[in-house]
Amino acid sequence: IPESFEDYFPDSLVTCAAPVLLPKSSLRGSEYKSSDSAPANQKLLDNLATIKRRALNSALFSEDDVTVTDYMNAQYYGLVSIGNPSKSFKVIFDTGSANLWVPRVGCSHCGIPIIAPKTKYDPDHSSTYEEDGAVFEITYGSGSVSGKFGMETLDVGGMQVTNQRFGMIEDAGGLGLAYLAGKFEGILGLGFSSISIDGATTVFENAISQKSIENPQFAFWLGTKDGEDGELTFGGYDDSKFVGDLHWVNLVSATYWEIALDSISVGTEVFQSDTTGIVDSGTSLITGPTSVIKELAHEVGAKRSLLGQYTVDCTQTDSLPEVVFTIDGTDYNLSSKEYVIESGGMCLFAFMALDIPSGPAWILGDVFMRKYYTVFDVAEQKVAFATAV
Repeated sequence: IPESFEDYFPDSLVTCAAPVLLPKSSLRGSEYKSSDSAPANQKLLDNLATIKRRALNSALFSEDDVTVTDYMNAQYYGLVSIGNPSKSFKVIFDTGSANLWVPRVGCSHCGIPIIAPKTKYDPDHSSTYEEDGAVFEITYGSGSVSGKFGMETLDVGGMQVTNQRFGMIEDAGGLGLAYLAGKFEGILGLGFSSISIDGATTVFENAISQKSIENPQFAFWLGTKDGEDGELTFGGYDDSKFVGDLHWVNLVSATYWEIALDSISVGTEVFQSDTTGIVDSGTSLITGPTSVIKELAHEVGAKRSLLGQYTVDCTQTDSLPEVVFTIDGTDYNLSSKEYVIESGGMCLFAFMALDIPSGPAWILGDVFMRKYYTVFDVAEQKVAFATAV
């Protein structure tokens, strides 16, 4: 996490949890949403069709929901239980990485006693622990952590997984204050096993192979109001959390959740076209190439502060233009209300410059996912978006 961002959110978060790229029982119902002008009998038919579809889906699939807690619109975390007897850990559910890790007893730079304590995993106190011994080390956009691999049983929202390789962190100093004083204790990666450290199978892919989940999808709703708890659904998606139809988009590759971006624009001005980006729940902001972010900031009237971040005049936010991401022919608009984060009397332009040497140019983080309900399909290698409610 850049030090400048910590100044805006002093107790916060992993801004970029993606590794550095270096050498409830309600699936989607009716696909048709009737307008207010539709005849009353047509609306009734639509409602009956939706109820029928939901009932059928409920019979075919089961989903597991996890509450996702929002801390300052910048850190989203939920609980995973590990071991026997089980112990709960606050983790960031991160689609930009693929490994699970939590701090081990004796971990350095893992919390501040009394002020910001963190739960620690103790392999000696779990009957289901199995030794692995391999070195675990991963570098995120915000720093690195290191330790050893172990194997355990876990439960997340009722989805149970056995024989899960995970990292027992012994030193988290690389994450700095963001982790030391942050609200979360670990990270649960929801990317593909192809990018996992040491080839460890991901939690979700293990859940699929172990038939702990029937439908290989999961979905995020991050809440639409400041401080509102969100929801992560495993095994499907919750059609009460969005309006309209889901728009499915094929992945560029089954590594990160990387998709093609047609363009990024403001009004008639196109700032970049024919590029790619990853949909990343572990990154708080939206990131893009330095040169493009500079131009984009200038277009909306954002100015670079001495700390390196772009800010806007809080009295002018209502008049700022929309930023549009065009994806597979569909426009996804972000208003100033959605791309400006107010904290401590300052208004942060929620776009950050990040030049990735190889790989996707953009990261669509929580700022984007708050506006758009997002479904991730592992088997079909697709993501889907719809406007969140």
